Amino acid sequence: MTDDARHPSESPSGGVSYAAAGVDIAAGERAVELFAPSARRASRPEVMGGLGGFAGLFALKAGQWREPVLAASTDGVGTKLAVAHAMGKHDTVGQDLVAMVVDDLVVSGAEPLFLQDYIAIGRVVPELVAEIVAGIAGGCVLAGCALLGGETAEHPGLMAEGTYDISATGVGVVEADAVLGPERVRPGDVVLGMASSGLHSNGYSLARKVLLEMARMPLEGQVEEFGRTLGEEMLEPTRIYAKDCLALIAETQVRTFCHVTGGGLVANLERVLPQGLVAELDRGTWIPAPVFGVIAHHGRVERAEMEKTFNMGVGMVAVVAPEDVDRALAVLTARHVPSWVLGSVQKSSATARASLHGSHPRF
Repeated sequence: MTDDARHPSESPSGGVSYAAAGVDIAAGERAVELFAPSARRASRPEVMGGLGGFAGLFALKAGQWREPVLAASTDGVGTKLAVAHAMGKHDTVGQDLVAMVVDDLVVSGAEPLFLQDYIAIGRVVPELVAEIVAGIAGGCVLAGCALLGGETAEHPGLMAEGTYDISATGVGVVEADAVLGPERVRPGDVVLGMASSGLHSNGYSLARKVLLEMARMPLEGQVEEFGRTLGEEMLEPTRIYAKDCLALIAETQVRTFCHVTGGGLVANLERVLPQGLVAELDRGTWIPAPVFGVIAHHGRVERAEMEKTFNMGVGMVAVVAPEDVDRALAVLTARHVPSWVLGSVQKSSATARASLHGSHPRF
């Protein structure tokens, strides 16, 4: 065989190449070229250097913080990616990824500084990777943090072509004497709810089981209750609350936050309350988005199962001093975050630290 007739997967010596084994370095380099403009948008003044280094550098300037404490969080998007795969739409799941990380960071009062992503993919398709990274970069801009770097790893033989998974680690900073948490919560504090944008990124295994398998609803089909297609509803990006929470910290006495993810409202709220106190919440203060009722109906899912699987319309919770309730609601309203008084914190001898009472109107 002459050089001109050599198979594209062979090396000049006629041996097997890395590309023949399923890893295309050239495609990876092309992906970087495509997503570089998006990645550069997600920056901060503290970022040192550009793309392509072995490590991202972030300068903590002397005097910028008195006694800084670093906070770190790692998360992914989960089986919501299966919907993105089925829809062939990959530009929104990046925001989901950022939200899951930075909204955990801000619970402690930390300002998100930077995020690093990891994309595992069966075969690098440059345009696909660029689409994913564009979503991640956009989420970082919304959160006010830098996309400091990341990794795209091609996994032939382990992952099928056309499939991928994404995860990320974020780092934030908070002053040592400003760390939020259970020790700050007092009896009489008020619990505020912040509306979710829908399912966010939790419970998708159950949602897909009910809507796609049991109800056999097509992703491209219009759903009257949603006013759009099922696929559009299921791919609605997770709301990023980081900047909104930081604004609350700056203007009110926030005791703690609670990011409502897997486990639901009650289980997550219990994680940020001390022994001897209970948050008494009223279901009648908000109406969950229609998607939750559709899942409950088609799957005959019991209320308790819904509430421990989904956010049920509450994506973030703030516990604030009672004298700051009106100011806190005004801050969130000005930032276009639907919010309301969800309940209050009371003394209790019971082991449970959060309880839901009443029923949702029209659910």
